[in-house]
Amino acid sequence: MKRELPPLPYSKRALAPHLSARTLDVHYEKHHRGYLEKLAKLVRGKPEEKLSLEELIQRATGDVFDNAAQVWNHTFYWRSMRPPRGARPSKHVRDALAGSFGSLAEFKQRLAEAANGRFGSGWAWLLKDARGRLAIQSTANAENPLQQGSVPLLALDVWEHAYYLDYQNERERYVRGFLDHLLNWDFLAANLDAAQVLQNRASGS
Repeated sequence: MKRELPPLPYSKRALAPHLSARTLDVHYEKHHRGYLEKLAKLVRGKPEEKLSLEELIQRATGDVFDNAAQVWNHTFYWRSMRPPRGARPSKHVRDALAGSFGSLAEFKQRLAEAANGRFGSGWAWLLKDARGRLAIQSTANAENPLQQGSVPLLALDVWEHAYYLDYQNERERYVRGFLDHLLNWDFLAANLDAAQVLQNRASGS
């Protein structure tokens, strides 16, 4: 299976002032591309070369898993953001989040706590779990909710390379900028709808 680096869904300058073009250049061109190139070398000529990223996340271990998951995670993370133009969640999204977390503000607080509470490198996720419930989860390193049969809806990268050039050690400020200015509500809405379709199919309804 040919693997290519997906293009960013916006220019490298589009997330400023919350994430700089310099950060996106290093993060995307060095880290994301680096994971893809390492994965290609690891699976070249092996049966894993024919597997999708999702299949590798669920089946692989060690370096193959780490690099496959990081390629998938980063692609999902880029799409979880959009340029800071004052977009707001739809009523559908607000109702879903309020139904699970009490309010939109409480959802943001819970996701911020998961992101800021992750010691070392990792991710914070909004997901729909195997029972169809919305949940927030923090994972270490390259770990991904797909491993537990959950459906990722939103991803926040809290590896230091995601924010250090702009925020140094102030992870909390980076997280707040993501939640207040960069979160892609349309992407979240589309993922909620897609997850509901999958749940309906699984239940036969």
